[in-house]
Amino acid sequence: MAAGGGSDAAETNSLSCVRCGKPAHLQCPKCMELKHPREGAAFCTQDCFKASWSSHKSVHLKAKLLGTGAAGGSDRASEGWLYCVKKGQGRTPQLPHFDWTGALRPYPISGMRSVPAHIDLPDWAVDGIPKIEPNSDLQHVVEVKSLDQIERMRETCRIAREVLDAAAQAIRPGVTTDEIDRVAHEATIAAGAYPSPLNYHFFPKSCCTSVNEVICHGIPDARKLEDGDIVNIDVSVYYKGVHADLNETYFVGNVDELSHQLVQCTYECLKKAISIVKPGVRFREIGEVINCHAVMSGFSVARSYCGHGIGELFHCAPNIPHYSRNKAVGVMKAGQTFTIEPMINAGVWRDRMWPDGWTDVTADGKRSAQFEHTLLVTETGVEVLTARLPSSPNMFPWLNA
Repeated sequence: MAAGGGSDAAETNSLSCVRCGKPAHLQCPKCMELKHPREGAAFCTQDCFKASWSSHKSVHLKAKLLGTGAAGGSDRASEGWLYCVKKGQGRTPQLPHFDWTGALRPYPISGMRSVPAHIDLPDWAVDGIPKIEPNSDLQHVVEVKSLDQIERMRETCRIAREVLDAAAQAIRPGVTTDEIDRVAHEATIAAGAYPSPLNYHFFPKSCCTSVNEVICHGIPDARKLEDGDIVNIDVSVYYKGVHADLNETYFVGNVDELSHQLVQCTYECLKKAISIVKPGVRFREIGEVINCHAVMSGFSVARSYCGHGIGELFHCAPNIPHYSRNKAVGVMKAGQTFTIEPMINAGVWRDRMWPDGWTDVTADGKRSAQFEHTLLVTETGVEVLTARLPSSPNMFPWLNA
């Protein structure tokens, strides 16, 4: 397939090449057929089009699934998705051969929310594919941030905290996680920021909502929260060229004692891990502190996901495992920014992935909780960039103790 000229030359000439950023004069014909947004289908030359084909063709699958074309799009959007767009994998409760580990099932997902034109976009916003992040040297070298980067991260982290607080106040029995996503999305946009998860590797929503046995990366959908549930809301925002990332696990109505203990233990695991952060401490020690407290409380630590460096990249070095005897390398230095985000399970540490390619659940179906902060290593210790604000809702009874 070859790229063709656009029908409106003036509009085409105002676009930039998806691959190299040069002025674009060609349009992908398949994207034009599917009525995909022009800014995600423009190329400067046939060579750039051919070089991008292996990644660009995934845009066509996504466009078909989302119904962005003129024919049938509104019907598909009103029905809600019964799939996740990551690699086109299925997301339906009728999958015949999947062994669900707990009581939770997937529900329909509404259409992807729009972002106003004035919002600065990360490079995956249009086509779902991060371009700078995977090949950056910062995947191997832990960056020491400049004073300008640190100040921008402080501002972005405050926005992320305010977004999470807004989403948390929407929690109650009967509310869907999709409604929580709407609140998070609108609060992010109102602050002039972009919700970092939106279309990141095709993730279809603006935050993650992980209910009960979901360890992480739950997709907001049409399921209504029930009395006795626990739900983690994971918020990330992009503002002034940097990202912020935090999450908390909340109670829905009247929750059983074991769930209370699990959530409080997870909160304490993060707090204890933060308390050792300072220059000269080895990254691997974070996992020792978390694992010790979790195991002593009768719980286990999920191992498939870890904390990460953050800044102008959403995810980069260092990796921060949360379990003991891990092999994380390096020591902390002033000016580094990263997340700590322990996931603590009520049962075994092992996990399983739903067929949607995102929703990760406990292998035994028991509950999991998580808390996360974005941190800055200072000369004398640590600054919690996503710390609670005086306006933050008091959702946790132990904070009053």
